[in-house]
Amino acid sequence: MAESKLVEANNKIEKAVVGGYRKIENAVVSGYTKIEDKFVDSFLTKDGESVEEAKKRLKK
Repeated sequence: MAESKLVEANNKIEKAVVGGYRKIENAVVSGYTKIEDKFVDSFLTKDGESVEEAKKRLKK
């Protein structure tokens, strides 16, 4: 059975809204991660320790 024009329009709107949300979400998470890494690098790493090693150490 063929979908009605209304259902097709709703699907297009849904894809646009979800796609926009995902772009915003990825940008926010990426920005937060960059800030977190800079903070850990500046204040929480010990001599010669990488950011990833410091995060692992802090999780314990």
